[in-house]
Amino acid sequence: MTSDDAVRVVPLTAPHDEPPPLWFLVPEGFFALPVAATPEARTERAHAFVRELYSRGDDEVWGPAAPYYAGIAELMAKSGISYAAMGLFSTVSDGAEPDGAAARHELAEGAAQCSFTVAAIPTDQTASDTDVVAQGILAILSGDPYNDARWLELPCGPAVSCVTLRQYTLGPEATAADGTSDLMTGQIQVHVPFPTGPFTAVFTLFTASMDYWAEFCDLLVAVLRTVSFVDPVGDTGPTAGPG
Repeated sequence: MTSDDAVRVVPLTAPHDEPPPLWFLVPEGFFALPVAATPEARTERAHAFVRELYSRGDDEVWGPAAPYYAGIAELMAKSGISYAAMGLFSTVSDGAEPDGAAARHELAEGAAQCSFTVAAIPTDQTASDTDVVAQGILAILSGDPYNDARWLELPCGPAVSCVTLRQYTLGPEATAADGTSDLMTGQIQVHVPFPTGPFTAVFTLFTASMDYWAEFCDLLVAVLRTVSFVDPVGDTGPTAGPG
């Protein structure tokens, strides 16, 4: 179920309108893709992104990778995505250093990964209509028997979550195995109507690391609890990071 399907029951505003600001926090382990409005900004951010993602690489790795991720970011920006990140997390059991600090582990020892995006979809509402928009989204998502759609009450207001699990059959050319293999994936999509303008924020987390599905669910809940439609630190200080 795509974001457009979810809000089909709600009148849409003009697509050229810009959404109001949105703030949220993501934990360490997320690497933000170079989503930007101009080619120059995407190129600059792409070079910084690959150096952070492949921290032990060199120019032979970073050079070809930067244009690739800049191109992905351009496609995402054209589709309405405002923020996109790759999440990479060690699957080694956490220990503690002698000084009490959390132990860091190499991703090569085992890693779980996910993708995380945030988009703003225009929906025709006022500040008092967020419940109505959320109810409409819940109704349309609940109509698909393969969706697990639920109402949420977040600190920032009403929201609707939708969990979808899918299984794919991969051929040997994709897995280098002797026969076909099954791949299970999970997606959590949360729709949060803006109380500050005619838009709905759509947070999407997707992963094929299903052994850590519960941990990814907890991670997204933690991110959603930080969502704010007003600057959480005021107009004069640094922001938590606009989406």
